[in-house]
Amino acid sequence: MSRTPVLRLSHSLVLFAVAAAACLAWAAEPLLGKWHLERQEVDGQKFDSSPLTLEVSQNGDKLAFAFSVPENDANVVRMTYVLKLDGDEADVKNANGEKIGTVQMAHAGAGQYKIILKRPDRHDSAGKLVVSADGKTLTSETDTLQAGRPVHTTQQFSRR
Repeated sequence: MSRTPVLRLSHSLVLFAVAAAACLAWAAEPLLGKWHLERQEVDGQKFDSSPLTLEVSQNGDKLAFAFSVPENDANVVRMTYVLKLDGDEADVKNANGEKIGTVQMAHAGAGQYKIILKRPDRHDSAGKLVVSADGKTLTSETDTLQAGRPVHTTQQFSRR
């Protein structure tokens, strides 16, 4: 009997196991991936903004968030944070690695997360992130005070 069919079968099983593990990891944490800002609204009015990319990756038992903008033919990271989805506070850092505030995030249901962003120079922002059931859209809604009045911001990202 030739060993070729056995090798093909074992190769197929390995590929299947890797694909299954990748699907399970993605299904377990729908935030993982690269998200591109498609639209933004402030108090229900469309608000033009610069292109923005959010990349969420696994970092041990935490998630790493990196917000970047295009600059000189490259994406430049402007803000980062690494956190557990358990509500504990984590540092928010700017492009120079300096702490500019803190963030807290926790699960609030399937594909849903509560978030609080605190900065010493601004009012706290509270909101939620929701990943669509098909995993293709991420919606961020936040509420904060600006100039003494409440402001509601909605951002819609797509996965590419």
